[in-house]
Amino acid sequence: MESPRKSGRSKWLLYLVILPLLLFAAYTWFVLTWSYSRGERAGYVQKLSQRGWLCKTWEGEIALVTIPGTVAEKFEFSVRSDAVAAKINAAMGQRVSLDYEQHIGVPSSCFADTEYFVTDVRVVPDPVNPAPSPSPSPAPSPAPEAAPVPAPTSGSATEAPSAPAVTDR
Repeated sequence: MESPRKSGRSKWLLYLVILPLLLFAAYTWFVLTWSYSRGERAGYVQKLSQRGWLCKTWEGEIALVTIPGTVAEKFEFSVRSDAVAAKINAAMGQRVSLDYEQHIGVPSSCFADTEYFVTDVRVVPDPVNPAPSPSPSPAPSPAPEAAPVPAPTSGSATEAPSAPAVTDR
């Protein structure tokens, strides 16, 4: 049988190991479910890749261009959902709007490299170069009227005989 003194030490050691692990798990769950802020950013996705040695995460970068010809601001983001990452890949090269949540204090880069997690993506029209909208085909124009045929001049071979002139006497 185990001595009471030895039993107390093992419980103390158990609490010393398990309590910090439980606190770390609770903290991680809280940080990943509670968002500090939510927002939306629009621009052109420059890159999106799945990377990491052990924990593979989707990491991307969007160029926020406000006015053509200005230097673009870069916004780095992470994606937790494979479905959202596929939508972003499908919209590559087009102007998009990314909905994101900011999670401050993520404990490890295993969950993401940034604190901005993209939750949805939408393709938006480019304000500078809008895509041409399909216009209805123009209505057919009426057929041009036939131009009047000029009267033949006298002396032509195809001239019809003229009626004798009637004079008053």
